[in-house]
Amino acid sequence: MILSDTTVWLDKENLLNINIKEKDFFHQATLRICGSLEIEQALHSCFIYLRQFIPADELLLNFLDLENNSVKIHARADKNGGTVSDLPIPFPPNWLPALLSTKVFPDLTITNGPAPDTLADIYRQTIGTPGSSLLTMRLRVEGELLGSLTVRAQGFNRFRPEHLELLAQLKEPWAIALSNSRRFRELLEIKEMLADDNRYLQEEMRKKAGKEIVGADSGLKEVMNLIRRVAPLSSPVLLLGETGVGKEVLARHLHDISPRREGPFITVNCGAIPGTLLDSELFGHEKGAFTGAVARKRGRFERAHGGTIFLDEAAELTMEAQVRLLRVLQEKEIERVGGSKTINLDIRVMAATHRNLEEMVGLDSFRQDLYYRLKVFPIQIPPLRQRKEDIADLVAYFAKRKSVEMGLFESPALAQGAIQRLMQHHWPGNVRELENAVERAMIVRQGGPLDFSEKLSLPAGVLATGPGKDKPAVTNLDEMTRLHIRSMLHITGGKVEGKDGAAELLGINPSTLRHRMRKLGIPFGREIKHFN
Repeated sequence: MILSDTTVWLDKENLLNINIKEKDFFHQATLRICGSLEIEQALHSCFIYLRQFIPADELLLNFLDLENNSVKIHARADKNGGTVSDLPIPFPPNWLPALLSTKVFPDLTITNGPAPDTLADIYRQTIGTPGSSLLTMRLRVEGELLGSLTVRAQGFNRFRPEHLELLAQLKEPWAIALSNSRRFRELLEIKEMLADDNRYLQEEMRKKAGKEIVGADSGLKEVMNLIRRVAPLSSPVLLLGETGVGKEVLARHLHDISPRREGPFITVNCGAIPGTLLDSELFGHEKGAFTGAVARKRGRFERAHGGTIFLDEAAELTMEAQVRLLRVLQEKEIERVGGSKTINLDIRVMAATHRNLEEMVGLDSFRQDLYYRLKVFPIQIPPLRQRKEDIADLVAYFAKRKSVEMGLFESPALAQGAIQRLMQHHWPGNVRELENAVERAMIVRQGGPLDFSEKLSLPAGVLATGPGKDKPAVTNLDEMTRLHIRSMLHITGGKVEGKDGAAELLGINPSTLRHRMRKLGIPFGREIKHFN
């Protein structure tokens, strides 16, 4: 580095005044450095102030990019304003040890003239100002080199040691500002990356769910008309229908064609969350709200802000959760468990259930006011047995999707009479049962066509219907569930939980099973022995 001859910038008689001004200089400069989260604005504000004391045409903030063997200009400012930059200034890899050494590269340097084959020369060439003087202050945090602040003045021999001493007062403020700015930019990049990942995952989920609803122009035509009418609005929607009819698929489709399509679609299976944890899952909690709450947690409602929340099996909500849900619908706001801060929400609530909510209201197991809030726009989804014209299209759809999952080159053909056999079945499990039947047939076909020759399972009390038969022997879904639970309890001798208990055989949580037993009037204990 070539330094200019040292001269006295201010005479000794004004030395006391210089010290007073230096204190004021540090205070005023630091206010400008910390005056904005936007680093380019802070840099420009500091530049305007610095040029009163130091000759300057440009101020540049740089950071050391070790991964790419370069110094990158993070931001730059001149009289016209500040800009964010990402201009790399590469250096040979063998320069790195010297670059990190304070003996080779002091933390405070002046380059007042030509400096061939040095980093200062490369720097000036890269930014297009070869005939400039440079005042460079390297920035460190806890001893680690982060980058540097460079003052550039057009022409040679523009800087003196006194300028460098004045600038040196701002070493720590600028080191902290550079560190914070880099972390802030990284957070913004991570936020954008997460948003991009979310958009990608949402799109992948839309593809997986299918852009078209099978049966939209036939068995589900009336349902789709209702969905198209309510989609542009933010009104609550209540989807009603038996288990397995595709309530969640239709709820997602409604979300995807609504103005909220770019927002999140959050699903909550109300029957799968224990009652003691439901409030925390839905509304979140504050740190220390209860034993085990070691950190703040956002609930499902808060995560659905700007989008849609889908409450599946809404009839399973506890009375306490129903009260809080009613407030969300009325006030569009929540409070986390253990918190007092009100959080405003912009969400659309969709709910679904296979149970008769009107009967539950009559039995005081579901709040009447909440029922009417959810029932603003009810949509009844017909079971598969009432839209058997969709079976052929559904089989083709599932066969194609399962072929992709199984790594097959093409979908298998259907044996003669296969669709007729499926049409004769009652389908108590609806579309989900049909999907499972297709997958099972593809597994056992051994390279042949799908013939569905295996006997399709029927719960006790349900008979397969033939042509011309519209109603099964048992049509009440609660009664079917009651019969199934009773049969499992009979097998286990009344044992509800534990190994080989009814809950394990049914694949559900013991508390959920007990809850359903109470609602269906199924006795506990020895009374099980009297079941037929």
